[in-house]
Amino acid sequence: MMDPPAALTAEETRTLDTALNLGEAQARAALPGARFPQAAARALALGRPHLTLEWTGEPLLLAAAHLRLGRPDAALSTLSGLPDTARPALLRARAALQGGTPDALAQATHARTLARADGDGGALVAAATLLAEHHLRAGAHHEALRTLAEGLKVAEMTGQPADPHLLAILAHAQKPLNSRKAAATAAKALDRSDPGSPARVLALLALDRPEDAHAQAQRGSLAAAWWEPFAELVSAARPPATTPETDGTEADG
Repeated sequence: MMDPPAALTAEETRTLDTALNLGEAQARAALPGARFPQAAARALALGRPHLTLEWTGEPLLLAAAHLRLGRPDAALSTLSGLPDTARPALLRARAALQGGTPDALAQATHARTLARADGDGGALVAAATLLAEHHLRAGAHHEALRTLAEGLKVAEMTGQPADPHLLAILAHAQKPLNSRKAAATAAKALDRSDPGSPARVLALLALDRPEDAHAQAQRGSLAAAWWEPFAELVSAARPPATTPETDGTEADG
């Protein structure tokens, strides 16, 4: 049996991160081609899903990259034949949400059940985040908060910082209930997020910075399916603009 390829060295990782933040061409030139498979996950984390598709044949990474680009059918094709365990189930559930599949919520719930059974903390956090997205799209903010609490508990039990994507979704759940708390949560998500990631885009939206959010989405080739529903939620929650004739002062007393 062949040994698995060696991981990138610390120096290679620093070089790659710098190149990835500059652009795809720079990233291709940063490493020998033989090292690309080890760099594929880092490329995805730093918002370069096209490079991930070029550099790996690993089904879960390929599916995740397709989903970043808003290609649910391609993601499902990549996942075909994989077992019904937590990680593939999560990606299938995300594809179902992007594709508007009627049982998308049931698939997300199933993925959470598998994550619990597998004892997979990372998958459980991702499942809680995905389920909370469903609840927010349905206007069920309190249900979203209850769902996210399980993901926060995982971080507490493992002594790890809370996942930035979960925090970004949490900020949107908090926003209509406590805007100050939501802004603090979104700031944490922004600080911990990677460039071009869903977490960064959603955190910026929660902070009412739509132009910056759109720029980050473009930088990370992030499909609108990840952020457009939240842009609409933020817009719906914003109070209507007043006119000079009705500036609201009289009603405020």
